[in-house]
Amino acid sequence: MAALAAGTALIALQTAPAFAEGTNAGTTITNTATVDYEVGGVQQTQETASDSFTVDRKVNLTVALVGGPTTSVVPGEAGAVITFDVANLSNDTIDAVLAVTQAASGDDFDVGNVRIVIDDGNGVYDAGDTEAALIDEIAEDATVRVFVVSDIPLGRANDDLANLTLSATAHEGGAPGSQGAVLTATSGANTNGIDTVLADSAGSDDSANDGIFSTRGGYSVTAATLTVTKTNRVLQDPVNGSTNPKAIPGAEVEYCVAVSNAAGSALATNIVVTDVVPADLTIVAGSILVDGTLDGSNNCTGGSAGGSISGQTVTAPLSDIAGGETRTAAFRVTIN
Repeated sequence: MAALAAGTALIALQTAPAFAEGTNAGTTITNTATVDYEVGGVQQTQETASDSFTVDRKVNLTVALVGGPTTSVVPGEAGAVITFDVANLSNDTIDAVLAVTQAASGDDFDVGNVRIVIDDGNGVYDAGDTEAALIDEIAEDATVRVFVVSDIPLGRANDDLANLTLSATAHEGGAPGSQGAVLTATSGANTNGIDTVLADSAGSDDSANDGIFSTRGGYSVTAATLTVTKTNRVLQDPVNGSTNPKAIPGAEVEYCVAVSNAAGSALATNIVVTDVVPADLTIVAGSILVDGTLDGSNNCTGGSAGGSISGQTVTAPLSDIAGGETRTAAFRVTIN
């Protein structure tokens, strides 16, 4: 022992290389100490001692919303897409089970036909993607793009909001083609096997260290808000002419249809006014004026010739109407 104490000890440590996500779960790390010493000035045979342990599994999933907090949609839109990225920051391959929930309160409406679609690798929602609720075998440090696709109901108003949450739950990997068991934290002291530690942060709707990560996204409606008014005025009659005319047989009456789009609303396009005139009236040929405005008495003024007449039906297309604008369609009839 005295000779050993007088000797020189050199200890060498050997470890496995580290990766971005950390050393792989299940890796056996062996640490060997080597002791060199002399007795009476003579180098003696080395003494060594080794110790090994198994690297445990650190589970960390994240879900990130791609783009802004909401996706702009229009009423009645089918297949509206919210994009997320699901990343495996664990030190092991895992399965991720996905789920979408809609907000129970705090928004304006629920969407329909909700489905989860896994990207085919090109980062774009297209026909090559697969509808599924399982991301099978996500490798360490890998990120998978996921699309939440929904249909927007008709009749939603401008700025209406629908909130959704996408969650990913960590499951056991290692069996391609099948969903592994849900991962739970190993309780008690460290064992010689592969223990599991849940290391995820708190998501929007879950707690830290629960093996789940959730993130919210939403749909924001961009809609036109149209109001339509219809008025009439008697222009002339066979007795009074244009001085205080009355609605008697033979009188000429102008109908004015005004279409307004509320300020801040989306552009309204492909607008067509259709008016079926009763049999008691005769439409005056060539009297249709479109894209006019209202005067101070809410009568139609201006506009250009357009539209068509078929029997007792007037059809009058209008140009696009931006938020805060009004366009009119006017035509004349005579009372039979």
